[in-house]
Amino acid sequence: MGTPVNIIVGSHVWVEDSDVAWIDGEVEKLTGQEVVIQATTGKKITAKLSKIYPKDVEAPAGGVDDMTKLSYLHEPGVLQNLKIRYELNEIYTYTGNILIAINPFQRLPHIYDAHMMQQYKGAPFGELNPHVFAVADVAYRAMINEGKSNSILVSGESGAGKTETTKMLMRYLAYLGGRAVTEGRTVEQQVLE
Repeated sequence: MGTPVNIIVGSHVWVEDSDVAWIDGEVEKLTGQEVVIQATTGKKITAKLSKIYPKDVEAPAGGVDDMTKLSYLHEPGVLQNLKIRYELNEIYTYTGNILIAINPFQRLPHIYDAHMMQQYKGAPFGELNPHVFAVADVAYRAMINEGKSNSILVSGESGAGKTETTKMLMRYLAYLGGRAVTEGRTVEQQVLE
């Protein structure tokens, strides 16, 4: 259900659209439980008040790095934020301590190199841009400091990039584990093998 709190004529809202999932617009007319919306695409849409969601018109143009900062944490707001960040090649976004990754369907070696690993090593969570290395670093530090086992859950649909993400996690954890050479191979090489 939508959030019909304070929806009036002139409100900026999201309404479901069969072509693009969600479309934004402005409430033009409000009659009981029916709303007429002038969409930014130019078309007029009639919808039930319970099926529309408020739009945050003050959201930053580049989106937010942690979606808990969104004024409205609903499906259209979340999807819009992820879309904006993806278009800026920001493939990682937090929702609290959960990392959401969107497969860029291209290689981005610069965000996984040794320099990036060094930046995330020991950095407080949330201080740097969202990244798989930040999640790995937090898990590793908690494991070392608490002396307990730890785990990282990588989940997603087929083709979402789970295997590549797991490789990056393992690479970073091996990097943290040291580069001592044993049997002619570094820790990183052994872990990745």
